[in-house]
Amino acid sequence: MKTILKKLYRQLLRFVPANHSGDNFIAFITFLRAHRRLPTRKLFFNDVLYRIKTTDEIIDPLRVFVSDKELVKLFVKAVVGEQFNVPTIKVLQTIEEVKGYQFPSDCCIKPTHLSGAVILRKQNSPVDYEKINRWLKSSHYHVNREANYKTLKPKVIIEPLIFDSVNLSDYKIFCYNGKPKLIQMDVDRYIEHSRKFFDPDWNEMSFSLLYPRSNRLLEKPKNLDKMLAVASSLSSYFNFVRIDLYSNGKECLVGEITNCHGNAWESFIPKSGEMIASNMIFGKN
Repeated sequence: MKTILKKLYRQLLRFVPANHSGDNFIAFITFLRAHRRLPTRKLFFNDVLYRIKTTDEIIDPLRVFVSDKELVKLFVKAVVGEQFNVPTIKVLQTIEEVKGYQFPSDCCIKPTHLSGAVILRKQNSPVDYEKINRWLKSSHYHVNREANYKTLKPKVIIEPLIFDSVNLSDYKIFCYNGKPKLIQMDVDRYIEHSRKFFDPDWNEMSFSLLYPRSNRLLEKPKNLDKMLAVASSLSSYFNFVRIDLYSNGKECLVGEITNCHGNAWESFIPKSGEMIASNMIFGKN
């Protein structure tokens, strides 16, 4: 059944016009399918994301700018300082440049114009040129109709493996009006994906989002105050946004800035978690 629905969705994307009206139609259908209800004007987690996605908010020039994984570093540098950026080794714009480039034996390779795609190279392992070529031919906008990705130029960015690790602690901090409200941690992403949520004081929440709630004990990072300060500064230029940080307990680096978490279709586990999260972030509904 899921396979059939995916095929129908791909066909829908092909035939619905790639414009504001078409994007909003796709957004409505996907919201309805994911949440089994109509979007509302209330301050619910996914409804707020839906409004960002279906209004001109999503094409605000700053939101578009920070969607690019190369350009976002200029914003981070200007707001909180270069020391919070993951260093850039190289940016490549064509498959010819990619094939002619001597990649470091250990590095992170990812597209600047997509979401979630990455190659972690260790000990001079082979580079998957076919995958990178697919990246350069792909558009995140045409897959999910998130309009902030529509005009991004396809590029590949090369970065070092920060903190000498391929298994980083990744903290996704949801912020509202410049204030950190909710922290998401993903656990065993490439093995058996689960999640945990915390408030800014590191009190564990009773819900998860899309993936099961992890039963692993996750210690409060020693530099949480610094992480929250960085997230607060960066998020102050937006209403609702997600600031992603890497931390080793001493240093923290910005991974990316996410405008529309999960494309506004991720469901809470249990469903009552959405009301708890919404009240934490936006106040009592």
